[in-house]
Amino acid sequence: MNILIAPDSFKESLEAIDVCHAIKSGFSEVFPNADYTLLPMADGGEGTSAVLSYVLNGRWKEVTVYDPLMRLITAKYLLLPDATAVIEIAEACGLHLLKLEERNPVITSSFGVGELIKDALHEGARRIIIGLGGSATNDAGVGMLTALGMALYDQQGEPLTQGGGQLACLQRIDNTAFNPNILNTVFEVACDVTNPLCGPLGASAIFGPQKGASPEQVEHLDKSLSHFATVCHQHGNEDYQDIAGAGAAGGLGYTLMTFCGAQLQSGFDTVAEAVGLSQHIANADLVITGEGKLDAQSSMGKVTGGISQRAQLSHTPVIAICGSVDGLKPAQTTQFDVVMPTIQKVDSIDNVLKGAYDNIETTAANIAAAIRLGQNIK
Repeated sequence: MNILIAPDSFKESLEAIDVCHAIKSGFSEVFPNADYTLLPMADGGEGTSAVLSYVLNGRWKEVTVYDPLMRLITAKYLLLPDATAVIEIAEACGLHLLKLEERNPVITSSFGVGELIKDALHEGARRIIIGLGGSATNDAGVGMLTALGMALYDQQGEPLTQGGGQLACLQRIDNTAFNPNILNTVFEVACDVTNPLCGPLGASAIFGPQKGASPEQVEHLDKSLSHFATVCHQHGNEDYQDIAGAGAAGGLGYTLMTFCGAQLQSGFDTVAEAVGLSQHIANADLVITGEGKLDAQSSMGKVTGGISQRAQLSHTPVIAICGSVDGLKPAQTTQFDVVMPTIQKVDSIDNVLKGAYDNIETTAANIAAAIRLGQNIK
C-alpha cells in the first residue's frame, strides 16, 4: 500500500514535517510494510521555504539586509538546485521584526526584500518564488524597487525617502539603473490575499491598522498608493491596481506585477506545483492530510482543501487528521473520506499543544487499526 502523508503545520505546536513523522509512526504500528511518502505542505505563508527545502533539497543563504526601519539584520532565503530562489518577504520586512510601538507603515520600507532578490539574482536564480504575507510595510514595494536600482523622484527632483507616506510626492520614475536580470527572471508570487491596491478593500484600509496606521494615516496611505499607480501608468506601465492580490503586502503584489512581470497565484497552488503534488497523489493508494483546525476556511486555498480537491480528481481516498474540527457543515466534510480530530482528552490548551505529536500519532494508529479491521471483516 502506497500512503502519501501531506499535511500542513499544526500552528503553535508542530511543523509540517513533524506532523508527517507522527502520522507515519502511528500508521506504521499497524502497517509496518507500507510504502510511505512524506510530503510536508504549506500554503505560501510562513514555513513555505522550510517545506520546499525538505522536499526539494535546497540550501539556505543568509544575507545582511535592512529591516522595515532600515536597521541591519540577517535574513535568509532558499536556493533550489534548478536555479530557483524562494523568498519569504517577512524575513526582511515582516511585522514580527518590529516592536508594537515601532509599527508605522507611513515610514516602514520593503528595501530589504529588494536586497534579497538582488542577492538571489547574483547567485544565478532565474526563477524566484515569493511568499507574500506578514509584512510591516505599505510602500507598494518602492523600497524593493530602489534596492534593485530604480530611481523615484519628487516634484523638486529629489529622490523619495523610504516609506509609503512618501508616495504622494512621486513625480518621476527612472529605470535606467534597474537590475537588468529582472527581465530574464520568472517571478511567481504566492498570494492568498485578493485585495486590490486601493479603496475600501485595498491594502491601506484593510491591513494598514494592524501595521500601526491611524485612520488619518490610512486615508493618506490610500491616496499615496493611488497616486503611485497613476504615475506608474503615466510612465507606460499597465494598470494592475484593481487586480486581485495587488494590495497584498502593502502593495508589493502590484509592484511585482508591474515591474517584474510577476504572476500572482494561490500560495497553495504555487507550493503544490513546485513539489509535484498531483503526481504524488496519482501514485498513492491513500492520502493523509491535516492541519491544526479544520474549519470553513480550509477549502478556501488552504492545504487540506486543496489536497482533497486533487485527490478527488484522481479518485484517491483522503483522510484529514486535525487538532480540532470547527463549524463545518456536513456537506463540507464530504470532501474527505474520513475526518478525525486528535485531542484525546479534555485538557488545557497548553497541554494540548505540547501533546500534539503524541495525539496525532495515537489518532493515526487508531485510524490504521480501523482500516485493518475493515479489511478483515468478511
